[in-house]
Amino acid sequence: MKPKVGFFDFAGCEGCQLQIINLEEEIIELASKVEIVNFREAISERGEDYDIAFVEGSITRKSDEGRLRKIREQAAILVALGACACNGGINALKNFQDTEDVKRIVYGDKAHYFDTYPTRPIDAVVPVDYYVRGCPISKSEFLKVFKALLLGKRPEIPNYPVCVECKMKENVCVFEKGMTCLGPVTRAGCEAMCPSCGNGCVGCRGLVDDPNINAQKDILNKYGLTIEEAIGKFRIFDGYQEVLNA
Repeated sequence: MKPKVGFFDFAGCEGCQLQIINLEEEIIELASKVEIVNFREAISERGEDYDIAFVEGSITRKSDEGRLRKIREQAAILVALGACACNGGINALKNFQDTEDVKRIVYGDKAHYFDTYPTRPIDAVVPVDYYVRGCPISKSEFLKVFKALLLGKRPEIPNYPVCVECKMKENVCVFEKGMTCLGPVTRAGCEAMCPSCGNGCVGCRGLVDDPNINAQKDILNKYGLTIEEAIGKFRIFDGYQEVLNA
């Protein structure tokens, strides 16, 4: 019997699911190995008997929690898909504002119709087995994780900083260009995509385990940059973590 797979979304742009659809030729082989029973971006059917659940998006409403717990109860394996599900993502920027003010700014005089609370990643509500990080996810990394799960193996996800990948690519450090970069504390796996294109890393893959905070501070001091500048960039994708550790 083929494993049954479901894809689910909460608050997010659904760009990570589109990355999966954009696998093009690979998705044909992928689909032949499993039975996809729930994937709103791709099929109209809705099945509730799945073994593996991929969940995109962050939790922004109390009413989301019940649905997420139901998905967790059904799935033998639950995978967080993308920055919003893994870290809280861009949606967590609202956590730095008064919730009622946010509702009023977004919805105006209709604000009372909308249920919302401070954004959180899905592992703040239910246990998560594996993570596919990034904004959006890397297609190649998704395939690697997916194939590992089908083989009954634990996916190998990098647990070292983006700086390692930058050095392997022989990139000129963006700090030398007068930019701020979160690469020293951000989890690798993106092949240093942003620095390779001349931009600083903004931390969409979340913090590496046991990040070397002192090294990040030393680099900022060396180039005359402030911790506040780094935190400002950190908030774009990892604001939930900042609030949690405040």
